[in-house]
Amino acid sequence: MEIEILKSKIHRAVITEANLQYVGSLTLDEDLMDAANLIENEKVQVVNVNNGSRLETYIIKGKRGSGTVCLNGPAARQGAVGDIVIVISYATMDFEAAKKFKPWLVFPKEGNML
Repeated sequence: MEIEILKSKIHRAVITEANLQYVGSLTLDEDLMDAANLIENEKVQVVNVNNGSRLETYIIKGKRGSGTVCLNGPAARQGAVGDIVIVISYATMDFEAAKKFKPWLVFPKEGNML
């Protein structure tokens, strides 16, 4: 049996931009991506702590060291600059392997820095 479990989480990052005119996605600082073991184009769920919205999208690499967390396209309607978000990715794996798996958890400091 396979189950879906938490793979990676960036907990309480702050939205730095919202770009409605972009085609879609979430732009993340590459340092945050590396720390959370996320890759470009990976599907993620974005949970907005301020307004309770949840959305699914994919990741685009942002400038390393910039602290960028940018909602693009329609996602830009789900949050405002300064809102706190949780970025989550999941993985599907064998039930027994999942019992031993340890997810990557990132808790950014001010400015979305590590």
